Amino acid sequence: MKESNSIVYFDNAATSYPKPKPVLDSITDSLHKYGANPGRSGHDFAMTTAAMIFNSREAVNTFVGSKGAENICFTLNTTYAVNFALKGVLKRGDHIIISSFEHNAVFRTVYALSQKGILYDIAQIVPYDTKKTVEQFASKIRPNTKMIACMYASNVFGLIFPIDELAKLAKAHGLLFFVDAAQAAGIIPINMARQNIDYLCFSPHKGLYCPMGVGVLAINNDEVIDTLIEGGTGSSSVSPLMPDFLPDRLEGGTPNTSAIISIIEGIKFLNEKGIKNIHSKEINMLAEIYDYLLSDNRVILYTQRPDLSNHVPVLSFNVKDKDSMEISSLLNEDGICVRAGIHCAPLAHKSMRTIEVGTVRISPSVFSTKNDVDFLIKSLDKILKKL
Repeated sequence: MKESNSIVYFDNAATSYPKPKPVLDSITDSLHKYGANPGRSGHDFAMTTAAMIFNSREAVNTFVGSKGAENICFTLNTTYAVNFALKGVLKRGDHIIISSFEHNAVFRTVYALSQKGILYDIAQIVPYDTKKTVEQFASKIRPNTKMIACMYASNVFGLIFPIDELAKLAKAHGLLFFVDAAQAAGIIPINMARQNIDYLCFSPHKGLYCPMGVGVLAINNDEVIDTLIEGGTGSSSVSPLMPDFLPDRLEGGTPNTSAIISIIEGIKFLNEKGIKNIHSKEINMLAEIYDYLLSDNRVILYTQRPDLSNHVPVLSFNVKDKDSMEISSLLNEDGICVRAGIHCAPLAHKSMRTIEVGTVRISPSVFSTKNDVDFLIKSLDKILKKL
């Protein structure tokens, strides 16, 4: 049994833990040095705070290869960013194609839009077959299709999807291309300009090792986005309308300054470690866990052995005739944190035929160790023997 005051954390697909010390220090530091309301006052304290937020925009813009720092919009979380991009662009009569693995952040948003005259189709992802997957999307294109939306990688099964090929398909038909990179940012290098991505949303609290409370919407085109909320921006204050320029148009209200500034240190941390090195380390850990699970015929696995080309560090499994929540609970008794259930992604579970049982999900981070992996395997072995 693990000591009561320690945990083995394998739930990084939900949020990364622990956070790097420079990220934690930047949060404390920002409360002391950048505590004014940015863009709301003319004194030096407020302007210095605003300058730090702009520095964060510049860091994110470089990180994702977008059109410019002003096109980096900070939101409450990635779900808000998704809603801004989809509800702010699609109009009555438009048609959007989404993938069969989308998180509810996309699926529920699109479904809500369908109640207001916007049409959608779901294109089936064919795991490990780029050609067939692209053909599925191509077959759904209509004369009124405006956008293709696809997550970069599955938050349930860790599968990486053919973003570059889907972007080419979108551009060939004059369509906008939206990507939810919540599970990919910080794991896979992204360049929106090179990859022809129009809208990119991601969660700094996951792969960038930042705190919760901030999401990113990066915009790589000149399409005007309608507002979802109205309020103070510190700019164009006389007008009753929200500003017509980014990022102010989408950033009404006081921002989460500390979380936004911490993104600078999160990106520095990734650059120091090397994104490819982080990806490799985490995939190697999952591969070892996968090999152990594969050795027991009571365990159900849904993907091929994790590798760098096809997977982010997320692995789902089940034990025959056992509820995923039961396995998660037994692991929790040993101080091991994993997630079980539907993972806010019913489309993915329907695609993989796990909608009735969900899955147990394991997701390591750069801070996971060989001892953590060994302890998890030991705990799983004990559970399987008892069952």
